[in-house]
Amino acid sequence: MDAPRELSYAEAIAEATDQAMQLDRSVIVIGQGTRDRGHIFGTVAGLFEKYGPERIIEMPLSEAAVAGVAIGAALDGLRPVLILQRTDFVFLIMDQLINQAAKWRFTFGGRGRVPLTLRLITGKGWGQGPQHSQSLHATFGHFPGLRVAMPTEPDDAKGLLLNAIFSDDPTVILETRPLFARRGEVPEAPYTRPFGRARILRPGSDVTVVATAYLLPEALAAAASLAAEGISAEVIDPVSVSPLDQAAIIASVSRTRRLVVADASWAPFGFASELAAIVGEKLFGVLSAPVRRVTLPFTPAPTARALEQAYYPNAATVAAAVKSVLSPPV
Repeated sequence: MDAPRELSYAEAIAEATDQAMQLDRSVIVIGQGTRDRGHIFGTVAGLFEKYGPERIIEMPLSEAAVAGVAIGAALDGLRPVLILQRTDFVFLIMDQLINQAAKWRFTFGGRGRVPLTLRLITGKGWGQGPQHSQSLHATFGHFPGLRVAMPTEPDDAKGLLLNAIFSDDPTVILETRPLFARRGEVPEAPYTRPFGRARILRPGSDVTVVATAYLLPEALAAAASLAAEGISAEVIDPVSVSPLDQAAIIASVSRTRRLVVADASWAPFGFASELAAIVGEKLFGVLSAPVRRVTLPFTPAPTARALEQAYYPNAATVAAAVKSVLSPPV
């Protein structure tokens, strides 16, 4: 791979899409706003001008119809990337996604393939309110047949998207709007990143913090502030939800004996709860404190800015959770 240079998360997605379309003419993009000046938050910038309307397809306001077209195109040999500007719109396509695309390989004894990539954007903040702010990674992770990722770093955003596009299985990639401006080193040449491999972004010895989506930068900020107080927090980005790198998380918690899960969704039946159950089952008797979950309040997201600020956990919330598992020890 070439020497890395710095890109934003959105730029990394745009580059991955461009490279995939250069490498394979069967790759097409379907979405709303592909020709608008915002270019879906910059993630498809320049692509319509380069590839034209036959491969950059502006979709109508009918998610269910377009999902049927995308799945049909995948079954017919194309590699569609379907973009929904809000994760919440996916409810309109769930039957086709879950009962058809996710089950196709199993239904036909491994002979069928649905190389569909579904990009979903969670609109946290910005006054998005209850119907444009939901992160549904736990929902998708519940169903066999779907690969589910939540990249947080720009290099993962590029590598996982290229992996998804050239996979023969349906893949859901969840992106959080505030992360589009996040910058990091990204190699220029095309490359893929594996699903099911977590990343330790900050090593530590006192407690393990596993964080998703926008809470990953918040967890890193919390770890930095805790270090000034003599607390060493290991921060892990799970990267993908399904498959989940259980081994890396278990190895970390085996050393630190404490776990905080900071998840950008609700606690009941969610990712944080599942991870707490996995660690509880595998490390019963090893933990020095109960697993602590940092999640959204169990209510729909508000729209008013002042309420949003109170609603979403932040670095201070994560730091408080870490301190709660360190004192008193069990």
